[in-house]
Amino acid sequence: MTNSTEHLTSPPLLKAATGHAMPSGALPLDFQALSQQIENWLVARNLRGMQLVQPHLRPGYLLRAARLFNLAAGSTVLIGTGFPVLNTFETDGPVGAIALYQCAEQLGLKPVILCGDPLFSVLNAHYQCYPLSVNQYQHLPVIAEQALAALKPALVLAIERPGFGANGRYNNMRGEDISERCASFDFFLTQARCPTLAIGDGGNEIGMGNVAAALSQLSLAGQLTITPSVTQCDELVIADVSNWAAWGIIAMLSLLRGQNLLANASVLPLLTFLVDNGCIDGVTRQPTLTEDGLPYQEGDALISRLQALVTAHIT
Repeated sequence: MTNSTEHLTSPPLLKAATGHAMPSGALPLDFQALSQQIENWLVARNLRGMQLVQPHLRPGYLLRAARLFNLAAGSTVLIGTGFPVLNTFETDGPVGAIALYQCAEQLGLKPVILCGDPLFSVLNAHYQCYPLSVNQYQHLPVIAEQALAALKPALVLAIERPGFGANGRYNNMRGEDISERCASFDFFLTQARCPTLAIGDGGNEIGMGNVAAALSQLSLAGQLTITPSVTQCDELVIADVSNWAAWGIIAMLSLLRGQNLLANASVLPLLTFLVDNGCIDGVTRQPTLTEDGLPYQEGDALISRLQALVTAHIT
């Protein structure tokens, strides 16, 4: 594991607000209903067909994901992210990874971000990181096995990480083969001896193997145009933008714990940090303060909606 001791101007920190105990006589929260409400919010725009995929997932997947993340203090959480675009990485994925990392710290966990360069070099100055090498296909199972043995995670999480297609290659949303520029994280999930969680928004990400049959059917029907990933996980969370799913998980954790972990959440500072350090929008391929072609205000609007839901139920 590597972690630079040099700290440059740091990204903003996500701070938690202490929640209040449920008043005596108050009805217990219906976590399943709240989970399904947020699940619907996350795919409301249906930008890349995730509304069509949602019926193929057992309802309450956001609640189950939050429970996987709700670990004992001191537990290690591995967060894999970074989807190559041109010679850099897209903004969708790293924003959510940082948010989940900071949330894990608030819970007393030990998060580690796993990614390849150039994203690794950007994040390693500020976070505990572990590098993923590019073009090591013949060694991938061994690399994952050794890392898992050394890091001893209680949870392995992938957010917007390319997943193997049926041919063992990686493809982007345009159908381009990006294998030569792509570090691999698949075996970290398939070989993990702990629960695994994945987040995706298009069908070609790690975890989408859970709904591979549905993706194939939708592709044949002309409703989706994607080379689907076959890599599976224990729990899959889908969203219109993968970053948004991270905020959804944090909101669900807040409800479970009675602690507002979204109190100071904001997309703009994280996006600014990433774009200033070379990340670009994955759809437009421009260095703009956007997520998958959407202005950052869209993400902040979702956060405001989640914050209102959380505060209404824990205060």
